Amino acid sequence: MNPEPYELYDTVAEGAAALVIKRYSTSFSLASRLLAEPVRTRVCNIYALVRVADEIVDAPRPHGERAQQERLLDSLQSEVHDALRTGHSANLVVHAFARTARACGIGTELIDPFFASMRTDLVRTEHDRASFETYVYGSAEVVGLMCLRAFLVDQPDPQGRYDELADGARRLGAAFQKVNFLRDLGDDNDDLGRSYLPGLHPDRFDVTVRDELLDDIEADLAAAAAVIPRLPAGSRRAVAAAHALFAELARRLRATSPEEIRAHRVRVPARTKARVVARAVAVGVS
Repeated sequence: MNPEPYELYDTVAEGAAALVIKRYSTSFSLASRLLAEPVRTRVCNIYALVRVADEIVDAPRPHGERAQQERLLDSLQSEVHDALRTGHSANLVVHAFARTARACGIGTELIDPFFASMRTDLVRTEHDRASFETYVYGSAEVVGLMCLRAFLVDQPDPQGRYDELADGARRLGAAFQKVNFLRDLGDDNDDLGRSYLPGLHPDRFDVTVRDELLDDIEADLAAAAAVIPRLPAGSRRAVAAAHALFAELARRLRATSPEEIRAHRVRVPARTKARVVARAVAVGVS
């Protein structure tokens, strides 16, 4: 039986979102394969929108202007709002995201803080503690909460379980973001002219500062690890794998000199990555 035209459009939109993820994030693509359907598709739809917004901010067109980036970001947010209301968008990634948001109860209370943080990147180059916490909430913690909505929508008492697990989802998103801030310390400063971590200048980055930042990251990871066993079985392995990859990155960052962190992005080799994921999956199925 042939699908209805709108069903074909939905399928194409979700295929476009999956392609965005595949091309931009090998680590996320690897972990997302461990999600059961339909959660896998829903989470890919969420991350595809996040990736597109991030690229508007971090990868402007040659000779483009900040005003152009602002217009694109405003337009994308407006398209998302319209698609949440109507269930349709001519933008394939927005359409895929809206399908997930409408199905899972993801509303503007999570979407708008995300866009606010993306917009901050266009106007702010340094953060104090208050602006940093606001930025991390909008850029990372709400993404964790969106994914949690996707994990739980088909579970008994999804709102009750969401309330129970929300802090862990936020802490995991925060840990991921902070690890990336540390990995990208040099590039953010040299290429983008940004300093995310409050009070930290790359030229004054030393072992004490490195270890204080990693202590904070590891506290977030520990809080997140405590809730992973309470996730639905179809999501638990993927979240455990993602957590394990970032825990490995944190371990490697602590073993890397500040000078090396400043000069080169710390990575997990592919073979090690596969081993870490396999070990996390084995634990996650129990």
